[in-house]
Amino acid sequence: MFCKDNIKKVIRNFDKTKMLVIGDFALDEMVYGASHRVSREAPVLILQHEKTDNLLGAASNAANNISKLNRGKVSALGVIGSDYYGAILKETLEFANIDVSNLITDKTRSTTTKTRISGSSAQSVTQQIVRIDRETRKSVSAEVEQKIINQIKFLVPHYDGIVLSDYGIGIMTQRIIDETINLANQCGKIVVVDAQDDLYRFKGATLMTPNQPDAEKTLGCLIKDRDTLLKAGQELLAMTNSEKILLTRGGDGMMLFEKNGKALEIPAFNRTEVFDVTGAGDTVVASVALGLCAGGSAQEASVIGNLAASLVVRQFGAATTSPEELISYLDELNLNNIQIFELNLR
Repeated sequence: MFCKDNIKKVIRNFDKTKMLVIGDFALDEMVYGASHRVSREAPVLILQHEKTDNLLGAASNAANNISKLNRGKVSALGVIGSDYYGAILKETLEFANIDVSNLITDKTRSTTTKTRISGSSAQSVTQQIVRIDRETRKSVSAEVEQKIINQIKFLVPHYDGIVLSDYGIGIMTQRIIDETINLANQCGKIVVVDAQDDLYRFKGATLMTPNQPDAEKTLGCLIKDRDTLLKAGQELLAMTNSEKILLTRGGDGMMLFEKNGKALEIPAFNRTEVFDVTGAGDTVVASVALGLCAGGSAQEASVIGNLAASLVVRQFGAATTSPEELISYLDELNLNNIQIFELNLR
């Protein structure tokens, strides 16, 4: 069904695409230390600080994945605070070769930051002790919303594809969603959505990439078997009026539903070397969006998304992959022997 040469051509064309990521940009601050005694002030461990790593989370991670795949032809549009972590987030995005010139600073909001403090002793592995979240979860003000919409109107025509990355932190208002999708459709641009909740708000997108738990939450029912899976796909297409729904299902792979009445079931390519699924959804949305923008069909883009996810879950943390790794891994697979079913949903 699939030609490896065609898929490789799509992957090699990633760097010919320009992508815009709109959404909830966040910083993951990882603080590490060694425990050597208990405090006299309280029954708590004292950690001797060893290092701090600043990583990209939420929409920042989606942009990072795109940057690694298309040689930095990606821009970020979102909101940061006028605070210490806002400067760190911008610097970390820039280091990842992501254009930050369109980020908007809002003095009334905190830069979304997840600080994880981990400790170890001489005879133990490193373990997370506590996580501290800094964020403003209310929707952006009308003034900031208008600034974002003005940027959308200016930027969208200049990009091949737009990723909407919604982590429920307040950037993706209904006006911002509607303006983006309507303008992108007018300009013939691809819009790929990665949303945690309320999938019905993103009506008219090119493709959505919900995971199964989020889809079940939106639909209000569980996916238990093939029949309920197919029914869920049909309902999601009708509810969102999207052209395509790519439902990610962890170890059960992915299911692509298209408006033309067909579905494609793609089993997981890697079930034995899964170490950490953190950020795998961001990898999927990035690689699928690039696949569509680089000339691939929805089916080819979904296979690429499965390839990319299979690679990043082999690593700890929010990992990324590269075109070279994708092509090398593709060469290892026998796509003819993978059970991919095409189903008629009409």
